[in-house]
Amino acid sequence: MMLALEMYRSPAKFLAAKAVGSRIPGVLTGPAAPLRLVTINEPKADRDGWARIRPILSGICGSDLGMVTGHTKLYFSALVSMPFVPGHEIVGELLEDCEDLPKGTRVVMDSVLTCAARGVEPCESCVAGRTNRCDRITVGHVAPGLQTGFCQDTGGGWGNVMVAHRSQLYAVPDGLSDERAVLTEPLAGAVHTALRAKVEPGQSVLVSGAGAVGLFATLALRELTQAGRITVVAKHPKQRELAKAFGASDVVAPDEVFRGVRRATGAFRLKPELNAKEFLLGGVDIAVDAVGSKDSIDTVLRVTKAGGRVVLAGMPSTGADLSPVWFRELELTGTYASSREEPNDRPAFETALEIAAKAPLDGVVGARYPLYRWREALDHAQSAGRLGTVKVAFDVRAS
Repeated sequence: MMLALEMYRSPAKFLAAKAVGSRIPGVLTGPAAPLRLVTINEPKADRDGWARIRPILSGICGSDLGMVTGHTKLYFSALVSMPFVPGHEIVGELLEDCEDLPKGTRVVMDSVLTCAARGVEPCESCVAGRTNRCDRITVGHVAPGLQTGFCQDTGGGWGNVMVAHRSQLYAVPDGLSDERAVLTEPLAGAVHTALRAKVEPGQSVLVSGAGAVGLFATLALRELTQAGRITVVAKHPKQRELAKAFGASDVVAPDEVFRGVRRATGAFRLKPELNAKEFLLGGVDIAVDAVGSKDSIDTVLRVTKAGGRVVLAGMPSTGADLSPVWFRELELTGTYASSREEPNDRPAFETALEIAAKAPLDGVVGARYPLYRWREALDHAQSAGRLGTVKVAFDVRAS
């Protein structure tokens, strides 16, 4: 038996969180939360290539918060199996040998449950190394789940024990702290984002949002591309400080975006009638939305020059006006998780581990909570930017 936080299906709580969560934040981790601390059976690693892992630290991701707050789209309901233990950003310790990895090895995990993990013939995407696009995430000998942490059979990082397949695991180098290692999964996502952006030398880039997704995207863009000016949109003082440390050329507040991009690029600024949102003729070469909100997506579409590229790195909301996509012939690019074979011919996780070792990441994990303080942890994560925190994590060993 083990202690775990378990997400369970409750239509009433989902609707309640969706209806009042943004207005009454405390409800999200109180009576409206479809989450409970329980003692349940440990998941089993009873097939070849699988092993049990004891999580050490497990991050709280925006997608995790989206589940709790009711903001996750019903599109994804067919890609999970409930009840499940959340937590896909982990550093943990192997409880038994896993093929070439001996018991006791510290590991991080690519959470996508691909064909290899599910024991089925590889789909076209997996054969090509684009494992984040796997078409078999609902079949095989594992319950449906787009990732570990959304699957009934695997457990997740918000529990004392979970299981993973060898194809998901990467050994943590000696000397890399747990606090840095737990950032590998979101850093791998940022690597994927930076490479999907296809930045040409000297091109200008706007990153909208300076939470973990936006800050790590900024870091990866500076590390892996020859981008020219990188402008980051940040609300809070700590976010502005870290954006500069991670490679931003300029940092602007949300209400300064149009003015800042116009000044930097020489674009023309136009204001439609009836208080419709302004837009630019001209603008940045590439824009990365790292928020997913209607306002953020509307903004990046309106400040990207004709023929430019807009990369959606945040889980998108509804209601964005796509007029600029049509009128300015913008290229929209999605970026989800990370791949075993990226455009630089390496797994994103290998590159992410290298970045984790050398980047200025000390203090990025700003708070750690035991599982039994889960309400405090989620409240903190929900207000992380305002509180000067980038990443909140569960200290599972302390639970």
